[in-house]
Amino acid sequence: MAAAATSLPLYHKKNHFMATEKTWFVTGASKGLGLTLVKRLLKEGYKVAATSRSRQSLEKEAGKASANFLPLEMDLMDEKSIQNALADTINQFGKIDVVVNNAGYGQMGTLEELSSEESKKNFDVNVFGLLNVIRNVMPHLRGNRSGHIFNISSIGGYTAGFSGWGIYCATKFAVSGLTESLAAEVKSFGIHVTLVYPGYFRTNFLSQDSMMQPAHPIADYTEARQSQTFHINEMDGNQAGDPEKLAGALITVAGAEQPPLHLFLGSDAVNIAGDKMASVKSDLEKWKSLSVSTDFK
Repeated sequence: MAAAATSLPLYHKKNHFMATEKTWFVTGASKGLGLTLVKRLLKEGYKVAATSRSRQSLEKEAGKASANFLPLEMDLMDEKSIQNALADTINQFGKIDVVVNNAGYGQMGTLEELSSEESKKNFDVNVFGLLNVIRNVMPHLRGNRSGHIFNISSIGGYTAGFSGWGIYCATKFAVSGLTESLAAEVKSFGIHVTLVYPGYFRTNFLSQDSMMQPAHPIADYTEARQSQTFHINEMDGNQAGDPEKLAGALITVAGAEQPPLHLFLGSDAVNIAGDKMASVKSDLEKWKSLSVSTDFK
């Protein structure tokens, strides 16, 4: 018994040492979930490259560059900027093991209210920016025949029954869909992919300077205005989710031999997902005879 008791801590220390040899590449790291994750990773001894539109703001929040930390200014819409950030990371740390596509922002507004420009901008950052990172990091991961990609979606990327959130949910549904395909495409290379559906976490996501409002609101959409007011005045600062625990969950999953493809985080996300599954199952069963009747006979 004594031998077993002394060997257990050594085992964990060995596994922790092996894990902290991994290099993480985190986008959208100057605030919110990205910043919390970066701080947690650095505290635990990981090597971290973190990106933001402003290196100055990133250094202000997460600290100056060090042996284990590389703050990078990166524009998600500029592939050359992404290529440079990835090259700088590999030059400093030798490799990239874990990619966290976290950068994005919330856009409120009904489908009628939001302009094409407002909608397109949300897709550019939340979807095409993420795709730009994946496209440019994949040759490195594929060459190494290893790696783990976390794409941060939202519970709004699993169910979209929220008035005034249609475009934002559409961007996150796109992230969810492309992530499922990505997982199938890279499985044979030994690369893991995890699609993260967070619920409400207590970050600055809902703050006035982070959540975009429609430029031209329409008074008739009372439910959307009520939702907007609720999220800004009541939900902000009272979210149930703990960002520190989310960061810990991602680190745990990154160390798993068989990590999940779908990861719901937060009791609210779990409950909302369960309701969606039940609703879809109900419709499927209720209309099954009509559904199958459309086959050739």
